[in-house]
Amino acid sequence: MNWAQILFNSAVTGSLYLISAVALTLVYGLAKFPNFAHAEIMSLGGFIGFWVTEQLGAPLPVAFAVAFAVAGIVGYLSYRGIFKPLTDRGASLIHLMVASMALGFILRHTIGEIWGFSPLTLSIVWPAYDIGPLRVTLNWIILIITAVAVGVGLHFMLTRTRIGKAIRATASNPRLALSSGINTTRVLIITWFVSAGLAGVAGLFRGVETRLSPYLGWDILLPTFAVAMLGGIGSFYGAMAAALIIGLAENVGVVLLAEAGLSTEYRMAIPFVILIAVLIFRPQGLAKAFKGN
Repeated sequence: MNWAQILFNSAVTGSLYLISAVALTLVYGLAKFPNFAHAEIMSLGGFIGFWVTEQLGAPLPVAFAVAFAVAGIVGYLSYRGIFKPLTDRGASLIHLMVASMALGFILRHTIGEIWGFSPLTLSIVWPAYDIGPLRVTLNWIILIITAVAVGVGLHFMLTRTRIGKAIRATASNPRLALSSGINTTRVLIITWFVSAGLAGVAGLFRGVETRLSPYLGWDILLPTFAVAMLGGIGSFYGAMAAALIIGLAENVGVVLLAEAGLSTEYRMAIPFVILIAVLIFRPQGLAKAFKGN
């Protein structure tokens, strides 16, 4: 058994979940509801990247930048046009969740009307390298580097910048933050934009790895929720640790499934098992381990 390859594959899987989960948990930390449209925003990022690279012929780095910007704008518009008005009118958690599902439905079918529901594939061929016992491809290396950059960048923003400290204060106590002179609406706008932008980037990474469809985001939404729950939903640092744990569990699970003679398609069940176990035995997730962050 090539444990070095398993650990590397776990880092790849965990990196994708990290980008997606920190985006989800950032919004939850402030808005206090799970945004199910997160899945379709990831899908949108993938298709925007496809449009930029395959239909406009631009380089892939440009596609990632445009996917981030477009997904971020959609996140901003959804906050200003849907979730802020609902919150101002005293909408409950259920109302906000249902609204996010409705938004996701609209986005999914809008994507389908523009690009169709048949799977699409990016024509990029990534070089592969053999490094000792490892087989790695360039897109995996870029994904890991991006995830590390996202983690370090968000840590720096949350701990060293005024907007980051305002985000933490608003997440901790919105009324106290408002009375302290923090513009909580501006904080929420920036958070929604950054969160949706990161979701778009995660969706494009997923599209590069597999095929694009309007349901692409749902392939990683539930593992993303498992990561967010294990990390302690709303906990940025917990989500980073949980992404690596879920990634490792999923890849070790693939090996065990193969050795048991079962289909590796069951790997998608592993995050669900972890999610249920967390909800039963440790509903607060890893949040306590990162209390104060």
